[in-house]
Amino acid sequence: MSKLHIKKGDTVYVNTGKSKGKTGRVLEIMAEKQRAIVEGANFVSKHTKPNAKAPQGGIIKKEASIHISNLNVVDPKSGKPTRIGRRENAEGKLVRYAKKSGEEIK
Repeated sequence: MSKLHIKKGDTVYVNTGKSKGKTGRVLEIMAEKQRAIVEGANFVSKHTKPNAKAPQGGIIKKEASIHISNLNVVDPKSGKPTRIGRRENAEGKLVRYAKKSGEEIK
């Protein structure tokens, strides 16, 4: 499996789907399924029975996963979506950088 261009904690922009145009932080990555859960994007309604977590039960809104091909990392300099490249830094470590600005991503 190839390396993914996004990591947990990245700020990403949603390119397509019902949450198109939203930005949010990546909460979880599912590498084997190539999907990610983004904070505040792709909400679904889940019907739940009363339990310890939700004593009232009912309909709960929660984030569903989005395929990583529909996400772009946000450029730390401009705040716009950008593609990601990899290069060695001064210490010889491989780091990710934004293609638009050339800025290193944490």
